[in-house]
Amino acid sequence: MFLFSCATHPETRTVETRPVEVPSETKPAGTIPEETKPVEISAKKPEVPSSIMGKGMVFPEKMAAFLLQYNPQITGTYALMLANLYVTESEYEGVNHDIAFSQMCLETGYLRYGGDVKPEQFNYAGLGAIGNGEPGLSFPDPSIGVRAQIQHLKAYGSEEPLKGDLVNPRFRFVRRGISPTIEGLAGTWAADRQYAVKINSILERLYEFSF
Repeated sequence: MFLFSCATHPETRTVETRPVEVPSETKPAGTIPEETKPVEISAKKPEVPSSIMGKGMVFPEKMAAFLLQYNPQITGTYALMLANLYVTESEYEGVNHDIAFSQMCLETGYLRYGGDVKPEQFNYAGLGAIGNGEPGLSFPDPSIGVRAQIQHLKAYGSEEPLKGDLVNPRFRFVRRGISPTIEGLAGTWAADRQYAVKINSILERLYEFSF
């Protein structure tokens, strides 16, 4: 995301000399006339989203690279597989995958874990993990784990019915549409009053990395 001048050396030869009109205003060699200068177009970085429902902007390859930057202990294959799951599962339910992915990064510490939830649970959003050693829900594989998180986000962000089969047993405990934006997740999804601020911080880093 991110001139060299070349001077020409004419060959030595005998030519007929003619009077040359010298312009009143001279410009240095290599200067491009204003009317012919190429217009520089800079790609504008998208605004960081706040609405849970919507379409994400980051490609899975960028998401995987971002994840690996913060946790080089996981494999590139796993990171890309997970990123693709976030894109497909989110798109299916109309959830913004950038937000879902950033929430996962926060909840799992970029898949480093270290809290009550263990990697083998495939619980990427701390569903049911309420502290004091309670590990929360477990899911059979990464696909179902991501799907459960997406369904939970949709419960918060929308009153629309799910398109896929319900895999999240805590879905029914959410008052539908209680939080259309990530700001409303603080004090609801998590007791942490800075929860939305932390998700937004990861989103900003993800967009800075990706665009």
